[in-house]
Order: sequence, then C-alpha cells, then structure tokens
Amino acid sequence: MAKKRRKLNKDFEKKIYSLKKNVELVLAKIYDIDDEDIQKEYMSAFNGVVYLYDLLKEDYELKGFNENSEKILKNYNNAFNLFESEFEI
Repeated sequence: MAKKRRKLNKDFEKKIYSLKKNVELVLAKIYDIDDEDIQKEYMSAFNGVVYLYDLLKEDYELKGFNENSEKILKNYNNAFNLFESEFEI
C-alpha cells in the first residue's frame, strides 16, 4: 500500500514561519528579564504557547495541511493573545 502524501500549503508554511519568529522574539525577551522569579513566571505562562507552536509545526511536518491545522492555529492564536493580555512583554 502506497504511503499517503501530505498536503502542502505555502500560505500555511508562511504562517508557521511567522509564528516561529514571534515565539523566538518573546522567548528572547523573557530570557532578558533579570529577576529570576519573574522570568520563571513568564516562562511558565508562555510554555502553553510554545507547546501549541510545536504541536502545529510537528502536525504539519508529519501530516501536512489537514482539518486539524486550522484548529491548532486558532488555539495557538488564542493562547498567544491571552499571554499578551496578561503579561506585559
């Protein structure tokens, strides 16, 4: 049985690349925080966003663009917006 090819989507790949840059920027800002307790608090709150980014990227790399892709992207955007609203970075 032939392996099913994953469906690619150039626009979605651009979104993933953009999300990667956003995650890297926020992580860099968190690492620049001098107070270790505050840094840990920010990192703990941002871990959910990083997890969703990793999930989205891995899902796309393994399965390509699928019905789950938009759902994961929406969850990522909601988590990122929530983080931005609760933490000033």
